[in-house]
Amino acid sequence: MTEREQQLHNFLQACGWADAERSVLAGDASTRRYDRLVRASERAVLMDAPPAAEEPACPHDASREMRRELGYNAMACLAGPNSAPFVAIGRFLHRIGLSAPEVRGLNLKDGFLLLEDLGDDLLARVLEGGGDQQLTYETAIDALLHLHAQDVPGALPVDDGVTFSLHSYDELAMQVEADLMIDWFLPEASGQAPSDDLRAEYHAIWSELFPFARAKKPVLVLRDFHAENVIWLPGRDGVERVGLLDFQDGLLGHPAYDLVSLLEDARRDVPKALAGAMIERYCEGAARSLDGFDAEDFKRAYAILGAQRNSKIIGIFIRLWRRDGKPGYLKHLDRVWTYMEQDLEKPDLRPLKQWVDHHIPTEMRRALKV
Repeated sequence: MTEREQQLHNFLQACGWADAERSVLAGDASTRRYDRLVRASERAVLMDAPPAAEEPACPHDASREMRRELGYNAMACLAGPNSAPFVAIGRFLHRIGLSAPEVRGLNLKDGFLLLEDLGDDLLARVLEGGGDQQLTYETAIDALLHLHAQDVPGALPVDDGVTFSLHSYDELAMQVEADLMIDWFLPEASGQAPSDDLRAEYHAIWSELFPFARAKKPVLVLRDFHAENVIWLPGRDGVERVGLLDFQDGLLGHPAYDLVSLLEDARRDVPKALAGAMIERYCEGAARSLDGFDAEDFKRAYAILGAQRNSKIIGIFIRLWRRDGKPGYLKHLDRVWTYMEQDLEKPDLRPLKQWVDHHIPTEMRRALKV
């Protein structure tokens, strides 16, 4: 038994689940993995997040210089190997009436969590099986509206007096994410690394856009809210039917971001008509529930954050292939470029469109085949 296996065994024994049958439930784009535990008629989920498997997370009081020294996770304000954000944010979501997995056991030092098992009905699978697309997406929009109407405490409790303070989705985090497109996709597609001048030009364009994506009143942004991270729970009522899975990287930011994640879904096609209807549903609900909501400002931020997020994803999919040996994500590249091109058609993004068209022309975007 390896040291890690011994730690895992000790954790399950402490939680009373050492005799459970264990099977792999899922892995994801990070170093975390999930196992399903079955014991008689009971089920639970084990999250295994090795503390030393990634670059360090961002300390709450870190300066920009310190974040740059620590690496990508700190610059982008990602949880990395730290399990505390998942616990803190999950318990907050629970308290406000949303369906996040209940934490039933934890060892933050070794990186283990025992979680409520919300089942297998990922929204993506439900829709593939003929589920009601209108109902499920409307409910997801309503869940976001409910979340965005809540005040988020400055410090979220974790365990035994430990708290976690949410980071802000600042311009350093947004820029380092947008840079993934020129750091990973552009060299792969063109055969050349970006020059300092090209990078400076790219940054200058984003620096003009980011101020329009600042929230007047920041909300909790889950950051990866899409059909493969949502469990459909038809036995529950209202917004509790939306089971939330992936939120450990949550931070304070603009309410449009999670809407972009849902409606410009990198892993499934969201019909334009449906996306348009859901944006209007959100805007109508926000006008009633969010003080000072401005639909025009919101839609401008939506387009900017759409381009930012899609730039990130385009780069991440190449990084997952080249660095992490996970080529399966490449099948989604065409879809993400389609979303990106739609965002770039918005008038406010004209300078970015001109830059992309010049440095990453259409034929280059679709030429990468594996």
